[in-house]
Amino acid sequence: MPILRMKDIRTMPSEEQKKKIEELRTEIMRLKTMVEAGGAIENPSRIRELRRTIARILTASNEKKKEETGKK
Repeated sequence: MPILRMKDIRTMPSEEQKKKIEELRTEIMRLKTMVEAGGAIENPSRIRELRRTIARILTASNEKKKEETGKK
């Protein structure tokens, strides 16, 4: 899965952002359970990449919320 860029995230509808966060969180849980069970994962930096992507999505959604409340 490619890294999502901020410009791509900002153009996503909020429902799609929520869905993407759920997908990324389930993937992180899967990778972490593999590590805890003693298995080796292919790309250990993938967990960090997923966490950062989730943070980007949450940042973009919070920016949208602040814009909406500021305009009203």
